[in-house]
Amino acid sequence: MYTLRRWWDRHQLRIILTSMAVGSALILRQTQATPLFEGYQLLTRVFQPNVAQQKLLENAQFQELQQRLTELESQNQRLRELVGYVSESKKAGITAPVVGRSADHWWQQLILGRGSSDNVKVGYIVMAPGGVVGRVTSVTPNTSRVLLLSDPSSRIGVTISRSRFMGYMRGQSTSHAVMEFFDKVPDVRRGDVVSTSSLSQLFPAGMPVGRVESVNLNKSPAPEATIELSAPVSFLEWAVVYPHDQDAASVEIPGKKPAPQPVP
Repeated sequence: MYTLRRWWDRHQLRIILTSMAVGSALILRQTQATPLFEGYQLLTRVFQPNVAQQKLLENAQFQELQQRLTELESQNQRLRELVGYVSESKKAGITAPVVGRSADHWWQQLILGRGSSDNVKVGYIVMAPGGVVGRVTSVTPNTSRVLLLSDPSSRIGVTISRSRFMGYMRGQSTSHAVMEFFDKVPDVRRGDVVSTSSLSQLFPAGMPVGRVESVNLNKSPAPEATIELSAPVSFLEWAVVYPHDQDAASVEIPGKKPAPQPVP
């Protein structure tokens, strides 16, 4: 007993230190050194950069990259829609770039880089992703002039796709047009889709034109609706030209069923 006590007194400190080291190692292994890392972060926090500012900077950089990606996707989408617009059509269209536009007639007309040498003729329909743009009014061997729907002199027959109430639409030299109804009390509301009607002799029926933005049923002599044109007339760079004949009504709009043939 005396010998054991002497041995303990001699090795007590070493045994305690060894036990603490082994216990600490086991604890670190079980907790994956989490307390150690937390202690380190607490001691060195005063020497670290502002975490909130760093987070804001990272978010700003992420937003910038996201905006760049959105812009690239938007540009690519325009090309994909244009290519798909032609490839999905039963009647082959003629893809044409916009090569001329007058500042004095920005909303009235534009010049396309395709003409009679590309089989473009007067009266052909001009469309873009979104719907009808206008129609060809004159051609040269290499160019064609297009009268836009936004021209105040433009008049076309249109109908409300949901309720089938008809009228005619005239341009306003902006991205909006005015539809005047034939009926005194038409069934129309904001958001309704507007398309060319079977009474239109300039365009086949069922081609998308725009959406109703507002309605004035008290307008005299007939109710009116403000139409937001669906085709991007203000920044159009490309368009597709289609013949206007009995086959033109079979032109398919991406995501839309083929339109019925116009009434003679």
